[in-house]
Amino acid sequence: MRLRDLPSVDELVRTSGDPLAVDAARTVLGRAREQIRAGSDPGDLGEQLQAELRAARAPRLRRVLNATGVIVHTNLGRAPLATAALEQVAHAARGYSNLEYDLEAGTRGSRQTHVVELLHRLTGADAGLVVNNNAAAVLLALAALAEGREVLVSRGELIEIGDGFRIPDVLARSGARLREVGTTNRTRAADYEAAAGPDTAVLLRVHQSNFRVVGFTELPSMRELSEVARKHGLVLVDDLGSGALVAVGDEPTARASLAAGADLVCFSGDKLLGGPQAGIVVGRADLVERLRRHPLQRALRADKLTIAALEGTLRLALETPDEVPVLRMLREPAETVRARAERLAALVGGDVEQTVARAGGGALPLAELPSYACAVEEELAQALRVGDPPVVGIVRDGRLLLDCRTLTEDEVDEVAQAIFTCR
Repeated sequence: MRLRDLPSVDELVRTSGDPLAVDAARTVLGRAREQIRAGSDPGDLGEQLQAELRAARAPRLRRVLNATGVIVHTNLGRAPLATAALEQVAHAARGYSNLEYDLEAGTRGSRQTHVVELLHRLTGADAGLVVNNNAAAVLLALAALAEGREVLVSRGELIEIGDGFRIPDVLARSGARLREVGTTNRTRAADYEAAAGPDTAVLLRVHQSNFRVVGFTELPSMRELSEVARKHGLVLVDDLGSGALVAVGDEPTARASLAAGADLVCFSGDKLLGGPQAGIVVGRADLVERLRRHPLQRALRADKLTIAALEGTLRLALETPDEVPVLRMLREPAETVRARAERLAALVGGDVEQTVARAGGGALPLAELPSYACAVEEELAQALRVGDPPVVGIVRDGRLLLDCRTLTEDEVDEVAQAIFTCR
């Protein structure tokens, strides 16, 4: 085919009737010109036009099969929601809801009431508040409690989280003044004691959820920090980050932190809690109320779909935690994972390899979960990533490892079908 033989845009879309066809045709014809100049045949332009239209309408945010062995994978959307949470989201989204309406009183209500009782039962807290993520929760707490005043925080806890965001930069936006105490590896209660003064409002502990300092180290306990806070009339805020509500490795829980003397505890909804992206604050009712009434709270509040997903997840965490996918994957016996890997290997002609899975999401950084993967040829990696559904694994030592700790039984069959298609 020569350039002069190419149809015009109008000719290519004449019988389409699709409102997106003109833009799609321009793309197809532009690509065809490049191919002709390169000496290749552009092929059937009508078929390419239809393919371009299908691609234009395909969702950009897509379901992915996670075969990496990283359970709370930030790049892959962190925690997959439980079936019950998904059903609650669909129920709330299908029509109107009582998000901020008290059905009994017939008056305006609060969106927070839908999760407060569950948070109380799970943590023992007097009150709770939900915003859109944990960084927002800490930001709101400091803005409401310490704007224009000092916040004491250990040097060893001024960490950097994902994508280059640094805790000091985030917290500085609250209007509070951060005052560092102790050293990178050793901070004692006496350091907070010496730094506390008339301009100090909050004592902040930031849990080292995405790293650990080992060796010559020291950190005060929550009870020791609580004693310092009480002595100086300070509010003790504990940023737990990871969101563990039930026993998961060595992660502290919100209940334990409150019992040890924290006034407020902040944590994530989409990490070890296993729910939607959210920031949760629990603790003293008078302090939570100050956060709720702060003007910044409206800018940070969670929407109805987040509230619905969180309510469904919290109920499972209270009654049947192993139905939360993240908790199930963290606790599943290695032999069960091995059986899935063996089944996948038998289906696709792969080999079973022992691997190590990770919690991910900045939680349990030292935890290594025994796991098993199906190893196939490395050349499949890209084809599987761009397939439908996409499958993401780990390339190591010339093989593509499909870790089965992060795959369900049903997903094993989908991965097998995807491999057959790519081969």
